[in-house]
Amino acid sequence: MRSFTPCKGKTACRDDGTICLACGRSLNEIEDTRRLIDALAELAIAQQYENVGEFFSYVAGKAESKVNYRNRN
Repeated sequence: MRSFTPCKGKTACRDDGTICLACGRSLNEIEDTRRLIDALAELAIAQQYENVGEFFSYVAGKAESKVNYRNRN
C-alpha cells in the first residue's frame, strides 16, 4: 500500500500528462476522486441535508471501515 497525498490546490497542480507533479497522484486517480466527491455532494444536496458535516463524517467512517475490513480478508 502507499500513502495518500491530498491535493495541494489547483494553483499548485502541475502535471506531465500522466501524474500531478505536486501530489504524485495519477490524473485518472484525481478524476475518479473528483467524480466521487461530486456524486456525494449531489446526494447531500438532493436529500437537502442540513447537517452535511455529519453526513460526510458518516460516509468517511463507513468507507474507512470497509477498506480495513476488505484488507483483512
